[in-house]
Amino acid sequence: QLQLMESGGGLVQPGGSLRLSCTASGFTLDQYAIGWFRQTPGKDRERVSCITKGSHYINYAESVMGRFTISRDNAKNTVYLQMNSLKPEDTAVYYCSAEYVRYSYGCPPNFGSWGQGTQVTVSS
Repeated sequence: QLQLMESGGGLVQPGGSLRLSCTASGFTLDQYAIGWFRQTPGKDRERVSCITKGSHYINYAESVMGRFTISRDNAKNTVYLQMNSLKPEDTAVYYCSAEYVRYSYGCPPNFGSWGQGTQVTVSS
């Protein structure tokens, strides 16, 4: 059974940093595209970033470009989201997701496996 678990969320002051981790069990992440999404109450879920297998393609939402960095460590079966210069509007529940795709030139439109989410709160 494919399982994803996020960790690393918490409370941070504006301008601070957090690193989220997405660890897989039951499968190896290296053949999957991984997406990080976030959601706040009353808003649609937003894709923050995605990375394809082999890290051949990486994409960021415009709202986080230059501040967030996605990376993968296949040896640890983990994908990270480094978040710097955090803003109050980054406050959300962050989810990681996985989708098996054969290609690596772009992120898939849909992701089938999801973690439970981790709360990120940016506040002074």
